[in-house]
Amino acid sequence: MVTEACKKNHITVNGQVAKASKEVFATDKITFRKDQITQIITVLDVPENRVGAKLVDVYRKNETPAEAYEHLELLKLSKEHYRKNGDGRPTKKDRRDIDDFGNQKTE
Repeated sequence: MVTEACKKNHITVNGQVAKASKEVFATDKITFRKDQITQIITVLDVPENRVGAKLVDVYRKNETPAEAYEHLELLKLSKEHYRKNGDGRPTKKDRRDIDDFGNQKTE
């Protein structure tokens, strides 16, 4: 996933487009776009070996502005307001019920 993003020039390190093989060092700023938010991550330190997912936050600092997350929440609310979940194209069963209702003979 990250390799594809690097190939498409979606990830920058210190303002320069990064390849997948780019080495990062402490104090490097990594910028990428995820969920309509431009994320900014600062590398605090590089571990000697691989670490588990729970320990990753020890080596990085998220510097994404809080306004970006607020903007994401507003986008989610606006989409929900525009079209409620469940409203939209009827399911196959709904279409069959509608067809059956329209094809009933009245006496």
